[in-house]
Amino acid sequence: MKKTLITLASITLFTSALNADIARVEMGGGAWNQTPKGILSYTDGATAGTYTSDEKEDQSIYAWLLIKHPLPVLPNLRLEYTTLKDTGIVSGSFSGFTVPGATTTSSLDITQYDVIPYYNLLDNTFWTTVDVGLDLKVMETTYKVDGVNVNGIGGISAYEDTTSVIIPMGYVRARVEIPVTDIGLEADVKYITYQGNTVSDIRVKADYTLGFIPVVQPAIEIGYRMQKFDLTSDDEKTKMNIDFSGVYAGLMLRF
Repeated sequence: MKKTLITLASITLFTSALNADIARVEMGGGAWNQTPKGILSYTDGATAGTYTSDEKEDQSIYAWLLIKHPLPVLPNLRLEYTTLKDTGIVSGSFSGFTVPGATTTSSLDITQYDVIPYYNLLDNTFWTTVDVGLDLKVMETTYKVDGVNVNGIGGISAYEDTTSVIIPMGYVRARVEIPVTDIGLEADVKYITYQGNTVSDIRVKADYTLGFIPVVQPAIEIGYRMQKFDLTSDDEKTKMNIDFSGVYAGLMLRF
């Protein structure tokens, strides 16, 4: 029995070594057809205002780069870039402006940079990869509103405000390669919840690699992505509860 277990373990380690990628670079990019939904509210005593998404589908762009190296002590690295845009209706008063009429139009632009150091728990072992790591999501949000009374400025004008924040999130990725098909199935989750604030970013996808092309192998990917932001400012005056979800598709290169 002992010899059998040693033999099985040896076969497993040998198979893992054959399947594992010592070093790899992948990159990709494409379009995400997402539909936003939700509200942003501000309350400070008698002052209150609300931004409501008009829930119109919008096309965002995304890009990513994955770098895997042979040094087991150092984490591998994944970098991501995503843009988001929403338009909606705003009413009431916020910290920097007041809507003179019942409502006016506004827009919300979010640019995200994700820096993800990660380790392989499984590295193409029996065609299965599992990664765990930390996602540092740098989020730059620009809020614009037209036709308002800006505090300290007379008359009607436009108001614009940009804020940046870094959100640390847990990261888990799982991938399965379907043997002899060049098809991969993949899902990843970024998530954090803390003191009533929750941010999540979830993707599921399938991709097809043109494996017969040597050295640099192109691929296509298609999937579904969901992001949710449920955030409250430190002074609890501003609350954001907005999610973005929809289908995405793009091209990839594997080195």
